[in-house]
Amino acid sequence: MTTRTPSAVDFAEDVSPGSGALPPRAWYPCSDAKSLSLNGSWRLRVSPTADAEDDSFAEPGFDAGNWAEITVPGHWVLQGDGAFGLPIYTNHLYPFPVDPPHVPTENPTGDHLRVFDLPHDWPGDGGAVLRFDGVESCARVWLNGTDIGGFKGSRLPHEFAVGHLLKPAGNVLAVRVHQWSAGSYLEDQDQWWLPGIFRDVTLLHRPAGGVLDFFVHASYDHRTGEGTLRVDSDVEGRVSVPALGIDVPTGEAVTVPVRPWSAEVPTLYDGELVTEGERVPLRIGFRTVERDDGLIKVNGRAILFKGVNRHEWHPDTGRALDAETMLEDVLLMKRHNVNAVRTSHYPPHPAFLDLCDTYGLWVIDECDLETHGFTEQGWRDNPVDDDRWTPALLDRAARMVERDKNHPSVIVWSLGNEAGTGRGLTAMAEWIHDRDASRLVHYEGDIDCRDTDLYARMYADHAEVERIGKGLDGGTHRRRQLPFILCEYGHAMGNGPGGLADYQRLFEAHDRLQGGFVWEWIDHGITHPELGYAYGGDFGEELHDGNFVCDGLVFPDRRPSPGLVDFKKVIEPVGIEGEGFYGTGGSGGTLGSAGTVRITNKRDFADLSDLVFEWSYQVDGETVEAGTLAVPSLAPGASAEVKLPEPAGEVQGFESRWTVRALLAADTSWGPRGHEVAWGQGPVTARRLPCVVASDAPVLDERVITLGPASFDARTGALKTIGGVEVSGLRLDVWRAPTDNDEGAAWQSDTRWATVWRTHGLHRMRHRIGSVEAGDDALTVRTRVAPAAREFGLRTVYRWTSDGSRLKLTVSVAPDGEWTMPLPRLGIRFGLRRADAVKWFGGGPGEGYPDTDTAARTGRWESTVDLLQTPYVRPQENGARPDVRWAEIGGLRIEGDPEFSFTARRWTTEQLDAATHLSDLTPGDTVWVNLDHALHGIGTGSCGPGVLPQYQLKAEPAEFSFIFTELG
Repeated sequence: MTTRTPSAVDFAEDVSPGSGALPPRAWYPCSDAKSLSLNGSWRLRVSPTADAEDDSFAEPGFDAGNWAEITVPGHWVLQGDGAFGLPIYTNHLYPFPVDPPHVPTENPTGDHLRVFDLPHDWPGDGGAVLRFDGVESCARVWLNGTDIGGFKGSRLPHEFAVGHLLKPAGNVLAVRVHQWSAGSYLEDQDQWWLPGIFRDVTLLHRPAGGVLDFFVHASYDHRTGEGTLRVDSDVEGRVSVPALGIDVPTGEAVTVPVRPWSAEVPTLYDGELVTEGERVPLRIGFRTVERDDGLIKVNGRAILFKGVNRHEWHPDTGRALDAETMLEDVLLMKRHNVNAVRTSHYPPHPAFLDLCDTYGLWVIDECDLETHGFTEQGWRDNPVDDDRWTPALLDRAARMVERDKNHPSVIVWSLGNEAGTGRGLTAMAEWIHDRDASRLVHYEGDIDCRDTDLYARMYADHAEVERIGKGLDGGTHRRRQLPFILCEYGHAMGNGPGGLADYQRLFEAHDRLQGGFVWEWIDHGITHPELGYAYGGDFGEELHDGNFVCDGLVFPDRRPSPGLVDFKKVIEPVGIEGEGFYGTGGSGGTLGSAGTVRITNKRDFADLSDLVFEWSYQVDGETVEAGTLAVPSLAPGASAEVKLPEPAGEVQGFESRWTVRALLAADTSWGPRGHEVAWGQGPVTARRLPCVVASDAPVLDERVITLGPASFDARTGALKTIGGVEVSGLRLDVWRAPTDNDEGAAWQSDTRWATVWRTHGLHRMRHRIGSVEAGDDALTVRTRVAPAAREFGLRTVYRWTSDGSRLKLTVSVAPDGEWTMPLPRLGIRFGLRRADAVKWFGGGPGEGYPDTDTAARTGRWESTVDLLQTPYVRPQENGARPDVRWAEIGGLRIEGDPEFSFTARRWTTEQLDAATHLSDLTPGDTVWVNLDHALHGIGTGSCGPGVLPQYQLKAEPAEFSFIFTELG
């Protein structure tokens, strides 16, 4: 009888965190000790099972010449054009049988080899440490044929003492990585499953007397303006901070006047820790975090999180990020007024936290823990409530805390995400509280807040959040005394998220509500040669969750989405508003005297001295005057009424308004001088509505009716031309290609409007002509628009009039029968044969919908049809410009009464609806234009609340008009 060699499989299925690794310690990017990066080209062999190959590859002299070459850091499934396997995406389902701690025999295993020489100046004394910053999902390591240990905890650092094994040249580093391990049960985050060595591999010289672990304690007393510094170090030494005159032994506290660190003013002091054998640079930020009066306070002040959840992602390299990409994320966040990051759902690359320290972002640092898939078993056998797994949980907590404890940006530790409840989580919380009392502990799943210092929820709707803010939510006595955050809200999947401004109003109205973190930062699309960006299912996964992985505020290439632009406006740190902002003019009259604008500093710490304010005065969307506005340097929370200048001259019959902008007064580390931080607009005189006097009568011949500049089909009343412009298919339109938020989620049955709309046939409305009436001054077409198989519909009347040069359409709509659902849209659609350039006066420059249009600025804008499109990874309704007074496209000028939403595409709504990737959309010869009287809101029903009642488009009587003029 033969038996298998058990080592590889047994290691993968062992619930322990591993063996051989050194205790965790603080991370620092550099010192005067030598280091050698082992990133770069490695040899790789991928086997289909964990025990398919023996360990001989780790021996010196093994010939790997026929192995493939890959780049480390990297994921092997994102290299080799599929030769090494393919990515898998699931939201919470484990892509293998749930039988903890066992994993499938079909367990792709990557054997990695790297041969390296030591630099000629590598010291011969002391030891060396081999450091891995991230490997998914577990690794065994050999150096020069010696098994030095193994580890689990994919997104956590592990170090091994290897000085005794090194030789000057020809060192052979061998690493065996299994895709699945017992650790995979703890790493069921909503993400792609991507095996490999995806973070840095580094050899560090450890000189005799060198630094081991150290803890920088740097608190701030806001009452005295003094900071207290103490650096505890495993190896005695001295700590110096020249700018503060500090030079003390380790372990000794010193108190001096300092400038504090905050996300708004991230003051860092350069220091140095010197031991007998090593000098380590320090970057010290003084700040104190506490829970006081039921609030999260930093440096004595309550803070408001305006945050995002951030998975690490790059469309080409997955979770293997370079320094430039991490910096791009931070700069984009700062430039869009984001002040906080939750590192969902694992500690990020440590260099990212350095950037948060430098540029200023509050950080909730989250442990590498999620067991979401156990919901399928009602949480039975959940590892966090199984004592056998507790050592692994504590190891993960310790490796996070010890690595990141010296970052001032980290103000909250998070135990993990969606892992149910259990004794293991309590053990983690107790260990963290004991190790670091200077920060708070978070975990959303602890609904009674037994182990946590703040009450956190995901996707609570607006009404519940308001109850929580008012203290009417109930719960345990402890929970009622805690501050509240939405650790996830505003699900940014596809078009959206909607309702952010409504949340922000609640946050600002109730002290207990200390903000939240939008889910999430980036779409996780993978670059694909045919599809553009791939998502779940595009790699033939057995189980997958489709494009649920594309739910970010930036597209995979990090272009800001309209959702991020809207979020920037919603959370802007300066309020620009006020009754006086609107002046005293009346509709169509003379401008009144200058008004005032209320400027409010919504920051938590910084005054407004870093900003300049500019005003401009627009008439019909064009700026006619501009200047600088004198605004006092307001303290946080303060407001001032600032007088606007008197506009010159008189304007009769034109719409006019003020725009006030807050700009950076000088270059900063994250933004250039003139970068816009906040803005506000207010009308002075209202728009004069367009008017057409019906002076022409319809003229009927055998096949055509003419009316002013237009011709119509005599039988159907369908518009054919306006002057020399061909128009096709003009009719009432109520359908839109459902957004991800329209589609909703399986557990959100009350917000899945797309299912309701399709069930009732709104995507296949039929148009029955009742009559075509050529009267003395109008052409009237009466229709009924209704879906097959249903008895309800919309009685629709098109009334055409003309003054000889202009054509006016008035559309009257009345519901017929019982409507139990909102409409997706209400307006008209038609086709133009030739159209490219677009101009409009209204909201812009980007798209906006009823609950996502905060950033829509009224003005004159120009674009092209192609640039009007928003490239959501899964095609869906997009591109509407709101509050349009007039638009010019394809030789026509279109004016609305009242304002309308404007959309133009080179494909029909039905083609957009049928597409699954952008590559499915082929431009046609016709540009399809939608002029919408109203649109249904967006909401966040793809995971969170649906569309609020005030943004739902009810089926009720409506009348709206458009005036068409052929452009000369």
